[in-house]
Amino acid sequence: MNFSEKTLQKVRKAEEALAGRFAEIDAVSFAGTRRVIEAFARHRVSDAMFAGTTGYGYNDKGRETLDLIYADVFGAEAALVRHSIVNGTQAIAIGLYGLLRPGDAMLSVTGKPYDTLEEVVGIAGEPGNGSLADFGISYREVPFAGDWDYDAIGRELSDPAVRLVFVQRSKGYLDRPTLSVEKIGELVRFVRAKSGARIFVDNCYGEFCDALEPAAVGVDLMAGSLIKNAGGGMAQSGGYLAGSARAVELASYRLTTVGVGGEVGATFGQNRDLFKGFFYAPHTTAQALKTAALAAWLFEDAGFDVEPRWDAPRHDIIQQVKCGAPEILCAFCRGIQSGSPVDSFVTPEPWAMPGYSDPVIMAAGAFVQGASIELSADGPLRPPYTAFFQGGLTYESGKIGIMAAYEEVMKILAGGN
Repeated sequence: MNFSEKTLQKVRKAEEALAGRFAEIDAVSFAGTRRVIEAFARHRVSDAMFAGTTGYGYNDKGRETLDLIYADVFGAEAALVRHSIVNGTQAIAIGLYGLLRPGDAMLSVTGKPYDTLEEVVGIAGEPGNGSLADFGISYREVPFAGDWDYDAIGRELSDPAVRLVFVQRSKGYLDRPTLSVEKIGELVRFVRAKSGARIFVDNCYGEFCDALEPAAVGVDLMAGSLIKNAGGGMAQSGGYLAGSARAVELASYRLTTVGVGGEVGATFGQNRDLFKGFFYAPHTTAQALKTAALAAWLFEDAGFDVEPRWDAPRHDIIQQVKCGAPEILCAFCRGIQSGSPVDSFVTPEPWAMPGYSDPVIMAAGAFVQGASIELSADGPLRPPYTAFFQGGLTYESGKIGIMAAYEEVMKILAGGN
């Protein structure tokens, strides 16, 4: 890690410029931590709740209390938190299958959903695999370029078949702004005035980035992954759903079975990490946000198009850097990998990942496989060859990773290899 003096000077200059933004991020972290601690106290968290259960998992006090805490902190009526949910895509799918019925239409108001949801919805993949389309549930979408197209949304809502409005808070692999909770609240008020359709938010990457979560502004259901923000870097797997009591109940029936729902589910000793991770989550998310802001400053200073810009408000932990060429995208990911605490010796290469329409390169030297709250970067091999950077359990480690990526990219620009 022998960084050049030029790079070190750039970082010092960046941190001086970012002091105000860092203070704002810390304030949100403090407020989030306060909500978490108050919820822990209100629900009387004790060491006995960290014990695991087996079999059916009846009367698992830790599991039941963690559901209540998530609901409390997120401003929801109920929540379902399970280590057995394999990723954010499954958490979202549980919600979609729980809320939609044959003959219903799902309306995405933020354009095309994230790549891994395309086969769930049925706009990609082979018929007969069990997509929503296979069950007679249709899909519609309204493009999103930064503001709601209320005219188009209103026309779609005039059809009573539209029973669910889907919102992807984060940009995913799309080139558009991430949504603030305030912006989501505007949509909620519009939909409520027009229709009885439920509102479902993919909240992945967004937890603890704003003062409130989407459930607090009236969405029926939101979902996310525990190996992103909400798990605080401690959860080894899992996902959550939170929202109205009825929406969460319907989702729980999809997770287990009708009539059983969230009353069962052995935790096998995972409770301690889930509680501890949620306790860490506001602070850990703040570390990732600071790392992303540093990346934005350095690469914007180097002439790259970045989103969001270094001085802009942040509503998720993802930082876009438009590399412009595949070799620069690959260099960025190599740098992130080399600055990671795990597998730093590995050289990432693009490959055809399941669920993605283009080859994807991923850099992830994480303690938990695929944990996006840890230092990582990825991007599809398609123009404009954008690196999607996220995570950093500590600002210090994230800073090292970004400096390594910066020097790798500078070497390419200087004609190195």
